[in-house]
Amino acid sequence: MSNKEYRPTLAQLRTFVTIAEKKHFGTAAEKLGISQPSLSQALVALEHGLGIQLIERSTRKVIITSAGAELLPYAKATLEAAKAFLAHSRGATGTLTGPLTLGIIPTAAPYLLNALLPLITERYPDMEPRIVEEQTDDLLHKLRDGQIDLALIAMPSEASGVVDLPLYTENFAVVLPEDHELANRDDLKLADLENLDLLLLDDGHCLRDQVLDLCRRADLNPSQTSNSLTRATSLTTIIQLVVGGLGSTLVPETALIPEASRCGLAVSHFDSGVTAQREMGLVYRSSSSRAAEFAEFGELITEAFQRSLENVRKKRTN
Repeated sequence: MSNKEYRPTLAQLRTFVTIAEKKHFGTAAEKLGISQPSLSQALVALEHGLGIQLIERSTRKVIITSAGAELLPYAKATLEAAKAFLAHSRGATGTLTGPLTLGIIPTAAPYLLNALLPLITERYPDMEPRIVEEQTDDLLHKLRDGQIDLALIAMPSEASGVVDLPLYTENFAVVLPEDHELANRDDLKLADLENLDLLLLDDGHCLRDQVLDLCRRADLNPSQTSNSLTRATSLTTIIQLVVGGLGSTLVPETALIPEASRCGLAVSHFDSGVTAQREMGLVYRSSSSRAAEFAEFGELITEAFQRSLENVRKKRTN
């Protein structure tokens, strides 16, 4: 029976959430920096106070009960609210101070952070940014589990329990060998993809899916336009394959300076009337109380993107 006067502590809720995320008492205790007996005591105190079993324990695995699964989102929301309360209390502005963990997909992180991190230091000196670079599905998993605060991914997320905040669109450019018949063009059509042996990132990268979607829009069979036997896990490796004459590829425009400024490469662009782009945006938990802060941070990300894009286009016109 529950104690009507009982009020769980944040430490007890954090214990429950961490065990539910890790599904292992030892790993959860290590993450929280406490002993396993202390972890078990905190969970027992929470369950006793609520009069509900949240976690089933066995020698082999940890199972979240149906009651625990129902209460878990509320526990996460409570911890999120407490975190926001502390963040608001730390600075005169009351926003964007303290730790902020941002997840970014690999096809954006290397080309955005060089502009974003200095802006953060300049505008929000009390922020403590933490960066996690992973593929979209991994970032969404970490977001739901509370391991990151928000993520910059390609829109839409098509995920439950999160809010999509679109920020900017980014054009794709084609990187190909300098002696290719389509080299240095500014008027490419989607149908021109048929004349390319496209090199794609490995499964799980959203950029791969976006390029394949472009092929389908042009009524092209992706298996005929892409070099399906050659894949890589980074744009840098893909570009090296282009240099080696194994094919061509599509990259986001902000990646052109660091990736496509190598000898033996040419860059071509689509006609202004062709839509070949991706929409980037932030996602955060729908239970978060920091929507206003995240929107403000999104504006900073957009400014960083625009600065990166300006550098690319200045070099293109020079």
